[in-house]
Order: sequence, then structure tokens, then C-alpha cells
Amino acid sequence: GSVPINHSLWAFNAVCEQQDKISSEGDLNNILNSFSQFTGYEYGNGFKVSKPTGKAFDNMVHKSIYRSFDETKKFILNTEEIISLYHFPLPTTETPNIRWLLFRKLPPPSGLPKEGVILGKSIYRGEEVSVRIKQKDRRRHMYIIGSTGVGKSVLMSSVAIQDIAAGRGICVIDPHGDLIDDIIKCVPKERADDVIVFDPTDYEKPLGMNMLEYEPDKPEQKIFAVNEVFAIFDKLYDLKATGGPMFEQYFKNAALLIMEDPESGSTLLEISKVLADEEFRNYKLSKCKTQVVKDFWEKEAQKAGGEASLANMVPYITSKLSPFIANDLVRPIISQQKSSLNFREAMDNKKIILVTLAKGKIGDINANLLGMVIVGKILMAALGRSDIPQEEREDFYLYIDEFQNFLTDSINVILSEARKYRLNLTIAHQYIGQLVKDGRTEIKDAIFGNVGTVASFRVGVDDAETIAKQMASGVTEYDVMNIEKFNTYLRLLIDNQASRAFNVKTLMPEINEDNIVEEIRELSRMKYGKDRKVVEAEILERAKIISSNKENEMKMNLAKEENLVKKEL
Repeated sequence: GSVPINHSLWAFNAVCEQQDKISSEGDLNNILNSFSQFTGYEYGNGFKVSKPTGKAFDNMVHKSIYRSFDETKKFILNTEEIISLYHFPLPTTETPNIRWLLFRKLPPPSGLPKEGVILGKSIYRGEEVSVRIKQKDRRRHMYIIGSTGVGKSVLMSSVAIQDIAAGRGICVIDPHGDLIDDIIKCVPKERADDVIVFDPTDYEKPLGMNMLEYEPDKPEQKIFAVNEVFAIFDKLYDLKATGGPMFEQYFKNAALLIMEDPESGSTLLEISKVLADEEFRNYKLSKCKTQVVKDFWEKEAQKAGGEASLANMVPYITSKLSPFIANDLVRPIISQQKSSLNFREAMDNKKIILVTLAKGKIGDINANLLGMVIVGKILMAALGRSDIPQEEREDFYLYIDEFQNFLTDSINVILSEARKYRLNLTIAHQYIGQLVKDGRTEIKDAIFGNVGTVASFRVGVDDAETIAKQMASGVTEYDVMNIEKFNTYLRLLIDNQASRAFNVKTLMPEINEDNIVEEIRELSRMKYGKDRKVVEAEILERAKIISSNKENEMKMNLAKEENLVKKEL
């Protein structure tokens, strides 16, 4: 039916469709009766029912369906009149069957890249566009934030799988293990030989990861390794409160001393030993060529208070090392003198390093230790690329999920300097508070100041304001708190220029139907793992070096005494 307004040229059309005529007329009458309240005023506008028939009815239905309104039939209403006829529903209005818009949909920027890995697709007003990021823009790093279960890992795995398919080198550090499982299922057969799976729960074939290993022809790496190890323990134990300058002095000098002679061991296992075992320390001092380190032990540590004073420092330091040395899963990893993989070679040769740190199996503190060690070694390998021209450095992509667990100063260095060395970072975590420690905001400032591409999934109330400001361009706090799962607001770097934010739907990675997961894992552990019994035998062999040295020393002393006796006779 048609319900034209009295004294006007504007018409309101109501069309109903039901299975039978009676139901249809009932619905129509209900609609018409709702307008009866406007007909009681004698001198004002009102509504009068008009039911067209024949061609007029068909014409009205056609215009109603296609929203083709007759411009000659219109009427001007003031604000009071229009809000009495129609008003938008509010969130506080208890109106059923309304499909609310959870988040604002924004159009993609012009000039989206046509090359690079796909981050997802932009769907705006029915138009679907693939969203890509260029390789040179990825060198400015990517930052992903969002609550648990919203799709961060899906985005990371999707991009990492594309890198693998393209033949690039990557390292993925996963504190849970599920992300690694998803990625390894998509590794093509032709790249199976490039995969290195680091799994600390592999009891029989542990991979070695010596925290204090360095290249002899690059002595600058020695100080870097010692400082990095100390920074890791500072992160784990907050040494400013539980350590102090004495801890730092003894710890670093102990590490430098054992590194003077790698043949007799220079792992975490030897740090506590060099403090507690006078015989072992003297052997290390006999091999020490760095006078500063030698003077500390001979003129300060031993003479200041003697062995008794030194013995007081032993539990102070070894208490920080014992949780790792005593752990049956971690000890074979950190006590191997030679690491199972060379990160510099892996980066240059485009290897696929998959690190699964299942906290539920090895514990939080062990997972955090190993993760920070790997991040530090990758950074040291990247900085070592200064010996080759920049154009010859291959891009290497480091993915860290829940990266707040592995925060050291290395992350700051990677964000600010690693771009030159082609180390490209993709980091993800849940909320900004994880980046702030004891009121210090250096990590947070480094991220928002240096990261080029920012992807925000659904965040909590505390982070909404900060993230909305980062996105700007029409994104509100309400939007970032209510965006749907597997959707993200993206501030994309395009040709080193940040674009305005827009929403992107992430893509689920495609599982390789011919996946050979178990074969890849077995190949990796056979190539890089070492039998546990062999590892334990090597530790004993290093101890024998000291015993053999002592035996030779005793023989030499005995020979000297015999010579003296002969001379006297």
C-alpha cells in the first residue's frame, strides 16, 4: 500500500510479502496503524492511506525494490518531525534482531603494492583487494598486537610460509609450539633439507647452544657474548636488585677467564666450576693471555680475602645458574662446547630455523633463557655481516611470538640498526603493559619509534587509546576494542612512507597436502642433534684435561726434585 502525507507531495511506501494474503495484509495493517498517532492533530500534517491497484501498484513495488524514488513527490520535515518518524538505534536501546556494526571499515590506500608477501585482503564496499608489503619495506620491521586468540599467529604463520615458499631464510621463535606445528606442515619437499628444528624437549638428540661461543678471528664477539649473557640473567633475575656490582664483576670475569681456553670448556657449566674449584681456576689462569682478567683473579679476587672470601661468592652466583645446569633437558643443550648450528651460515645460506619452546614442558625460565640466547646469537651473526658489502647481504626474517618473554637490549639494537644488516623483525604480543618494566618505557618507545608496519587486532581497554592514536585516520578506541577475529587494522609502510590505516582480513595458511612433518623433524635431529651419551662423555673428557694436566705437572715437579738430588750427590 501507499501512505501519502496529507497536504504534501511526499509519499511513504510500505510493501509486505508473506506466504498468504491474510498474513501479508495483517503485517501491512500493523505498519499503517503505527502512523495513526500522527493524524490526531487537526491543523498539522498527517498521513492518509492510499492503496494503488493495477499498473500503479506494480510501479510502486518496482520503485520500492530498487529504491528509485520520485523526486517530484517530496516534503521537507523539520528535526522534530523527522525524529518522531525515524531514529537510529543506540547501543543502550534494547531492540532485538539488530546486527550492530562492530568496527569501522576503512578503504585501502591508493598505490597498494603489487608485489611482496600477502598480508591479507581488504574488502570494502564489495571490492576485494590483496594487501601486500614490499621486501624493502619489511626491513623496517612489523609489529603485531592483539588479545589472545584473535589471529596474530595466523598472520605470522601465513607470512612465514610465503617466505619459505619463496626460498628465503627465516627463524621463528614460538613459546608454545603450535605456531611451529602449523609452519612445518607447509614446508615444501624441496626445502626439507634447509629446516633446522630446535626442540629442547628432544631428550635423546639435544642440539647444542653454547652461550659463550665466539669466532676466534673476531675477538670483539667475546665481549658481546659476555655482555649478552649478563643481560639475559639480568632479565631473568633483575640483577640490579638481586645481584649488584659485585655479582657483575665476578660473573663477567669468570666468563672471560673460561673463554681464554675453549678446549677445557667455556660454557655455563664451567662458570660455577671456575669459582668453586681452585685447581680448575689455576689451570684456566695458566692458559689466560688477557692480563686484565688475570690480574683480577690473582690480585683482587684471591688476595683480597683469600679462598674463604671467594667461597662466599660461589653460592651467590651459582644459585642463578643451578636451575639450568641441574635441568636434565637444558643441561645437555647449554653444556655443549660447540653449538650445533652456525647462525651466520644459516642466515647467509637461507636456512629455516624453527624454535619451539614449549613452556609447559621445559618451564618458563628455561624457555625464556633459550629464547633470549637465540635472539642474541642472531643479532651477533647479523652484526658480523659488516665484513661483506651491503648489497651482498641476504634478507633474513626473524619472527618472535609473545616476544615480551625475550626482551633484552638486543631487541632495541635490532629495531634501530639491524635493517642495515638485512635482519628483518616481525614481533607479536598481547598488550603494551608487557613492554614496560619498573616504569621504564625504552622498549615501548623503541618499537613505536622504529617499527614501520603496525597491525592491531582486537585489544583491551587499557591499550585502545594508544593504538587508536598510532592508527589515526578515523580509527577510534571503540573500533580497536571490537574488531572481529582474524581482522586487523593495518598501518602499512609503502615505499618507506606510512599509509593511513585500513582494515584487513587475514588469510588462513594453506596446508601442504604432501606434508612430510615427521621426516623433516627426523632429518633435522639427525643432522644437527647429538646423542645424549656423547654429550655427557664430552663433559667428562673436558674434566680429564685438568686431571691430565695435574698429572703432567706432578711428573715435572718430581723430575725437578730428582735432578736437584742428583746435583747434590
